Amino acid sequence: MGRSTDVRAAPAPDSGITPRGEVSPMTTQIDEVTTLSVMSADGTPIGAHVSGSGRPLVLLHGASSDSSAWRMAAAWLQPHVRVVRVDRRGRGLSGDRSEYTIDAEYDDAVAVVDAAAQAYGGPVDLLGHSHGGNVAFGAALRTKNIRRLVLYEGWPPPNPEHRRFPADLYTTLEELATTRPADMLRVFLRDCAGLSADELAQLEAAPSWPARVATAPTVPREVRAFGHCDFDPGTAAAISVPTMLLVGSASTDEVKADPEIVAAAMPDARIHVLDGQTHMAHLAAPEEFATAVVEFLRD
Repeated sequence: MGRSTDVRAAPAPDSGITPRGEVSPMTTQIDEVTTLSVMSADGTPIGAHVSGSGRPLVLLHGASSDSSAWRMAAAWLQPHVRVVRVDRRGRGLSGDRSEYTIDAEYDDAVAVVDAAAQAYGGPVDLLGHSHGGNVAFGAALRTKNIRRLVLYEGWPPPNPEHRRFPADLYTTLEELATTRPADMLRVFLRDCAGLSADELAQLEAAPSWPARVATAPTVPREVRAFGHCDFDPGTAAAISVPTMLLVGSASTDEVKADPEIVAAAMPDARIHVLDGQTHMAHLAAPEEFATAVVEFLRD
């Protein structure tokens, strides 16, 4: 484990989504950060940023972002848990491979979870957002070191059409990813992630936009993988750990992806609705988001 720059006095980067109401000064700082690196099953190094103390909570970000997407929420989480913000493969602290499979991402998450559990001395918690939620769902079937699982609008959809898009959209994303990555990101966020015009405009105006554009090469492969992960009730039934499905009340039906069906198939699952939020509550309302998570994780 290596140590990074102390960022306790540094302001958190602009998320690009306007928070609701007044934001406490707590959201402008995070604890001293260390870095963690583990080796995945295929030999790819997977890195994470670690802050706070207590039982580890491993965070898996969605597509078109990296571990920095969690910084605002981390400031609210870290008084209660040890926050482990993973850079999924192809970003930041993590390596990559020329060929991509979502199974490799499952193994990446398991490698971090198992390392965190070994260091802590017991099972840890796992939270995934969007594509990261789909990864967390798959990882939960491959390790016994998960105590509780949180999925934020990310799981194999009962209605496959909610995650499958016209063939020409996949082609467009792949072509734009290398030639006009910013345009590709706009298409993805609007047509796949369901962001409104206002939300998209806020993201584009944010200082974090260039970092999002930098993730462009990883987006088309994840959209394809997510679109081919069909929901299987038998598989869901095998995830026995307590699970919370987070849903924004203002999200589209396609993004919500039938949480009632998913929860009904799992032995111990509940749904928590984030009132007035869409797919980016960890940016738009980090305190509300963190409060829901912490309350679920409490023993």
